[in-house]
Amino acid sequence: MSLKRGASMAAIARLSITDALSSVGSTAAGLTSQEAERRFRAYGPNRVERVRRRPWLLQLLQEFVQFFSVILWVAAALAFLAEWSSPGEGMARIGYAIVIVILVSGIFSFWQEYRNERTLAALQDLLPHQVKVLRDGAISQSTVEQLVIGDIVLLGAGDHVPADCRLIEAFDTRVDDSTITGESLPKARDAQPSEETQPLRSRNILLAGTSLISGQGRALVFATGGQTEFGRIAHLTQTGTAGISPLRRELVHLSRLIAILAVAIGLSFFAIGTAIRVPFWQDFIFAIGIIVAMVPEGLLPTLTLALVLAAQRMAKRNVLIRHLTSVETLGSATVICTDKTGTLTENRMRVRELLVGLERLRANVLAKRPDLAERQRAFFQTAALCHSLHETERRGARVLLGDPMEAALVEMGRAALPDLGSARSVDEISFDADRMRQSVVYEAPGGRVLYCKGAPESLYPLCRHISELGAVRPLDTATRAAIVEAQEDMAERGLRVIAFATRSLPDVCERSTFEQDLVFLGLVGLEDPPRADVPEAIAKCRAAGIKVIMLTGDHPRTATAIAREIGLVQSPDPKVITGAQLQSLSAGELHFAVDAPEIIFARVAADQKMRIVEALKAKQHVVAVTGDGVNDAPALKSAHIGIAMGMTGTDVAKEAADVVLLDDNFTGIVSAIEEGRAVFQNIRKFLTYVLVHNVAELVPYLAFGLFGIPLPLTPIQALSIDMGTDSLTALGLGVERSNPVMMRLPPRQQNERLLNLPVALRAYLFLGVIEAVAAMAAYFFVLRGAGWHLGQSLAPTDPVYLSATTACLSTIIVMQIVNVFLCRSSVRSILSMKLTDNPLIVAGVTLELVLLLLINYSPWGNAILDTSPVPSGLWLFVVPLALGMIALEETRKWLVRRSLPDASNTAI
Repeated sequence: MSLKRGASMAAIARLSITDALSSVGSTAAGLTSQEAERRFRAYGPNRVERVRRRPWLLQLLQEFVQFFSVILWVAAALAFLAEWSSPGEGMARIGYAIVIVILVSGIFSFWQEYRNERTLAALQDLLPHQVKVLRDGAISQSTVEQLVIGDIVLLGAGDHVPADCRLIEAFDTRVDDSTITGESLPKARDAQPSEETQPLRSRNILLAGTSLISGQGRALVFATGGQTEFGRIAHLTQTGTAGISPLRRELVHLSRLIAILAVAIGLSFFAIGTAIRVPFWQDFIFAIGIIVAMVPEGLLPTLTLALVLAAQRMAKRNVLIRHLTSVETLGSATVICTDKTGTLTENRMRVRELLVGLERLRANVLAKRPDLAERQRAFFQTAALCHSLHETERRGARVLLGDPMEAALVEMGRAALPDLGSARSVDEISFDADRMRQSVVYEAPGGRVLYCKGAPESLYPLCRHISELGAVRPLDTATRAAIVEAQEDMAERGLRVIAFATRSLPDVCERSTFEQDLVFLGLVGLEDPPRADVPEAIAKCRAAGIKVIMLTGDHPRTATAIAREIGLVQSPDPKVITGAQLQSLSAGELHFAVDAPEIIFARVAADQKMRIVEALKAKQHVVAVTGDGVNDAPALKSAHIGIAMGMTGTDVAKEAADVVLLDDNFTGIVSAIEEGRAVFQNIRKFLTYVLVHNVAELVPYLAFGLFGIPLPLTPIQALSIDMGTDSLTALGLGVERSNPVMMRLPPRQQNERLLNLPVALRAYLFLGVIEAVAAMAAYFFVLRGAGWHLGQSLAPTDPVYLSATTACLSTIIVMQIVNVFLCRSSVRSILSMKLTDNPLIVAGVTLELVLLLLINYSPWGNAILDTSPVPSGLWLFVVPLALGMIALEETRKWLVRRSLPDASNTAI
């Protein structure tokens, strides 16, 4: 019944109407109801399966088994094990706190992504729900899902095509197939057999998901559901994969590094304890305490909250983040593969240039030239009257339905001639794909007038005169050459050129001779204009070292002209590869081609877009792809970051994407990349901040194990820093504002680690050591002040011991208050940054000070954390230590600034 995919479309396009009907077992009267029912049962509904989604429960559970979450689960289990072996040590509270951390962080992350999915769930289907179908020789309404191969459907202007069809009758039929092919201009369609080598471009084929913008026709269904081109692309979308995001990859690496380090230190001291004959359970609990101290329990919730807040900031810029880690992935992008229509351009036709007679002028000067409209009235009458649009009312305003190009011409004509008079249409010669022109006859007070528009090459041979400066004269060779030169100049700049002509018809005139002896009126150059702010966005990408590649289904000349206008192409001879050329390239040749500094891909198909993305990924690029059509979906899914258009984008594209631009504004991509770059740097900032206090928590355990002093910091106190006092300040570092200077630096290297050597040295061996020394100094300050001496043991409830551990905890908190301002930049001085630039840090510091007072001087704070008020002299002892930390870090930053370029000095 149906031919194989790939051969079927080409084969049925070549057949005559009779043979086409016969090839699918149908007739001109359509199928019988019984046969249609039989085929429906045999082949199923005409429905394209939506992109698969994981059940929400599975998505939620997955949030709790990320590698870092697994580390925390292990830490919690060890805490519970320690509590079981030695009850009353407070380890159970640590275990419960860690479990709460995992649950809250996972639910936060899941809820953000689930909410974004719900935002897109309300989008309507691209395919229509009802269609007119011919069955049993009669026209009836049917649901789209009930269509079967062999059905004949009736389509008119504005209708969506419900399945892949072959036209068997066509009347002035033009189709917008940009959602499938990516080409922005409407295409004429007819019912004649086609010898086109590329089936998608056959003149008698209508594809599911496209729409008629003018005319009407009858079409034979030859493919339904997953066998349509629409369905094939949906399948490509489901099978495409982008792999793990850079941020998730870095978090896995960081988690493994911290886990290895924590376990190695814990086992080392367990072995030392065993060697010096420490009791097993005491030694085991000590090792667990070290491991728990080394794991930054607050890192995961802080990271999640930072990504959520970044996503919310981007949502205010109309950038919807569907997957949280996509925020940072954007900042890693090295290449953006962008569609043209609706992404770089406005997806609407606009008159840009005119040749009126022989006068060249820009369309925007018409308002200043009212004399021109009167002297060349016929030119603007042709624009306003020669069309096949339908006018209707929407929300109290009159709108034109049909070809956007015709709508642009009518709007220009009506603007120039607000009063068109009382002429009425009496005849029309519809647009024909062979004639490439359209003529409309109006009855005017002076007689019948024909207005004609069409492709210049189809009108030139019919013109014998030209209207110039209000006078008509013969069209000589020199004038024809000047007109052709103007046409070619417009075409070279990517404009779609339409010629206008007219003629006064005699009282007696055969219809077949209407389009003869025409008077040439002029040319109109139309464009799908670039978005006004796209050139600036392209310039920012270039400055940021991000390569932008145009992937479009449009003509190479049109694509090149637009690329040059927006600054995407600056060289005189950019590399342009068409879909046909791409098809003949081997994988190695394509890998070599994408290295070109300026490259454009034109006339490319869906699977070819995905092939380009895969080639770039193989070259170790982090690839972002923008798109709005069904044809873009496989590439969106395959790329590291897929960016769909929210207003003009299809449902399939939005579901395949990681990011949706709600206002279709390309500049949103630049803002998102800037935000993504800031996210990576901010993660480093709060990672440094967290690791510093981890060192300060670890050193007391080491001192306890090596020198036999009373444990300076209890496990529950260490956890109170991770999950209490430092939580809001760490989050403040995670949402630092992006620095515009960062967009003048190249993308970070893919092999650049989140926790690299400079970050580790600064956190572990510099700031961490300073903070640990200060904490231990405060601990001994209280002990020595109370008369303690080395070797003296203290009971866990001894007021002196409680006050000393409180001093250690309080000093870490004070040093972290200082440290949060130091960590705002790894190179910039704190004097160059306003304290009030980040309200969340100010709020976090305020919270730390309040908690510091509660920990020291409130009964419930003392009870929960086993603390006791510290001597008043401690605060005077700690202040010089905090100032010393600032002085040492500022000295280090000054030395680093001397060795870095200016841009890096101000960006990080």
